[in-house]
Amino acid sequence: MNPINFSTTTLTFLGPCLFTLVVFLLFFEQISYLRKRKNIPGPVLVFPFLGSAISLVRHPTKFWDHQSSLAKSSPAGFSANYIVGRFILFIRDSDLSHKIFSNVRPDAFHLVGHPFGKKLFGEHNLIYMMGQDHKDLRRRIVPNFTPKALSTYTSLQQIIILHHLQKWDQLSSGKPIPLRFLARDMNLETSQTVFVGPYLAPEARERFNADYNFFNVGLMKLPFDFPGTAFRNARLGVDRLVKTLSVCVEKSKANMKKGKEPTCLIDFWMQETVKELTALSETAAAPPPNTSDVEIGSYLFDFLFAAQDASTSSLLWAVTLLDSHPAVLAKVREEVESIWLPESDSLITGEQLAQMKYTHAVAREVLRYRAPAPMVPHIAAVDFPLNESYTIPKGTIVFPSVYESSFQGFSEPDRFDPDRFSEERQEDRVFKKNYLSFGAGPHQCVGQRYAINHLVLFIAMFATLLDFKRHRSDGCDEITYVPTIVPKDDCLVSFSRRCARYPTLSLH
Repeated sequence: MNPINFSTTTLTFLGPCLFTLVVFLLFFEQISYLRKRKNIPGPVLVFPFLGSAISLVRHPTKFWDHQSSLAKSSPAGFSANYIVGRFILFIRDSDLSHKIFSNVRPDAFHLVGHPFGKKLFGEHNLIYMMGQDHKDLRRRIVPNFTPKALSTYTSLQQIIILHHLQKWDQLSSGKPIPLRFLARDMNLETSQTVFVGPYLAPEARERFNADYNFFNVGLMKLPFDFPGTAFRNARLGVDRLVKTLSVCVEKSKANMKKGKEPTCLIDFWMQETVKELTALSETAAAPPPNTSDVEIGSYLFDFLFAAQDASTSSLLWAVTLLDSHPAVLAKVREEVESIWLPESDSLITGEQLAQMKYTHAVAREVLRYRAPAPMVPHIAAVDFPLNESYTIPKGTIVFPSVYESSFQGFSEPDRFDPDRFSEERQEDRVFKKNYLSFGAGPHQCVGQRYAINHLVLFIAMFATLLDFKRHRSDGCDEITYVPTIVPKDDCLVSFSRRCARYPTLSLH
């Protein structure tokens, strides 16, 4: 038989079959989506396989605003969509968000941190832990955030903040500069210094910064794991970051075995871990889980991820909101200058930091008004009854919205008002269920005291040391996802020195 005729005959036969199969699969996909969506708000039909992925990647703010509008349009308080073959649920209602947060367990919801997080973060990850393993690890983490540890960190934080504020002043020279990447660099140096301190050499920091940038870019890309793609670069970058941090863990263990004083977070952590491992080695018992260098290195990366981008977001919004609320800025300056003066050349002590009540209220209101991590994705491990009329199908990616909760319950929630956190009003207690900036349930942020201290220190020093002006343009304060939220113009600001001279700060 002529090969050409054979191929033509085969194609003539297979063509209609393949066409029918494709049509069937597309039809099945639409039916599957509609069965899961039922009568909740969401697209009537979805684009094959990709769904709304292109819209999400190209215009994330518009995408999530639309999901929020759909959720508001229904008494149920949630809406649906479809992304890269996955059914998703956006939850606006605070009570339903708490239901998700409080049911992170093998037979309910798994926290993922990112829709394709396991591919990106790896297996040894605090985000994915549950049950007794998770409780044991959080117990080991407790020494990282004692008053003594936090006092050590605040000293390091202030020295780094001062260095970068001086740098911003020099870069600006009275002209506007975008603050986003400068704030990110400051936070990355802060995280590196506070978390692993002397164990990260200068050349390692340069590679670290490059790999973290790969990771940041990959977070906002589709999960196409092929050579040269942003997602692959991000995944490989994370592998290298974890290896670097694992070496830091090894060095810290060696120092803590010698009885040296802790100088950074990993030292406080390893001080207790080394005691535990030494006691077990004397009985020939196996080391407990979550104590190997690689495991702890992975958990340190989780800390870095949690501290880095969320903190950058908060600092940018703090600058933006202080500029647009001069009365708030004036009160911050008055309070700080009654407690600490740059001319003293002294670090702000823990006691002084605690006295800055209004500045703390400003920090908490920044976190409420512009929750840096607006959503916390979870995956439904089973069919889960969300309410009396709707059961979340197994495999659904669920997005409880921290941001939307922040605008429910509070008095005049659309108004930036630090006084809501005053002793008189105590809205943080009255509307506690709506204040979800640090999450809720078993995975509530373990480092929230550290995060608030960092924001308070930044606001206090920034407002006291610098005069600044936000250079505004149409839409500059609109929200952009990167993946945390930042001002659309990357916070364009000009600076000049406000104090008579910059303080000289040191650890000794």
